[in-house]
Amino acid sequence: MKQKKAYTRIVFIVFIIIALIQVYPLIYLFDFSLLQNNDFYVSGIFKIPDPPQWINYAKAWITGNVPKFMFNSLVVCVVSIAATLFLVLTMSYLFVKMEWRGRKFFFWMMLLGMMIPPHTTLIANYSLYETMGIRDTYFSMIIPYIAFNVPFGLFLMAGYLKTIPTSMIESAQIDGCGVFKTIFAIIGPLTKPALSSIGITTFINCWNEYVMASTFLSKDTYKTLPLSITKFTSEHGADLAAQFAVMAIVAIPAILIYFLFSEKITEGIMAGAVKG
Repeated sequence: MKQKKAYTRIVFIVFIIIALIQVYPLIYLFDFSLLQNNDFYVSGIFKIPDPPQWINYAKAWITGNVPKFMFNSLVVCVVSIAATLFLVLTMSYLFVKMEWRGRKFFFWMMLLGMMIPPHTTLIANYSLYETMGIRDTYFSMIIPYIAFNVPFGLFLMAGYLKTIPTSMIESAQIDGCGVFKTIFAIIGPLTKPALSSIGITTFINCWNEYVMASTFLSKDTYKTLPLSITKFTSEHGADLAAQFAVMAIVAIPAILIYFLFSEKITEGIMAGAVKG
């Protein structure tokens, strides 16, 4: 009994240490966002703002053009999430509940998308967008965001969809339901946990993305929120305090979404993985 209690305490301590390691970057981020620029050149891993420079956030909000860039991020995220959920739901039904030649081959070809690092496609996509005339538009971000979120969503949804009895779908078809009515009126409500998980993870992936946004967008008209950080960099140096404030502003929505819906994320992923 004593050995069991000792083991439990050790495990608890280990998890506390891991949690602190995970949380430290956030503490570091918000701490440095309240410093003066001169404080960055003083030695020390952790620095206490004296006094806290809340003006960094005002500067980030105004000079960083945060309201406009945040609106652009919301547009890109909402469209990407809606399109991803639509494609995942319809394609998973196509691959799991409909019989047709070659469906397993094409299903695995779709899942190969999870193995492609998104940033390896930057040059090819840049050239393609230039040819099509859609670089520096919302579409230059929405298209790759959908493309790289659909494979994971399809993998998760296919596993979840396998648990839905085929007899239920057949009964709906006998009652006169077409394919799309079956998908959206019957399958959709039954797969809410998986859809919620896919939607949340897609939001986090799109909201925080920087490399593709900085590659495809050069006009302020379409720049997304992470690019606000570039407003504080010049050939003469960088306003590090304001940059940390921008990063904190970018991080806050993703953190809130994760804490509010972390159970749904876990529920959807576990359901898709276990039931699949």
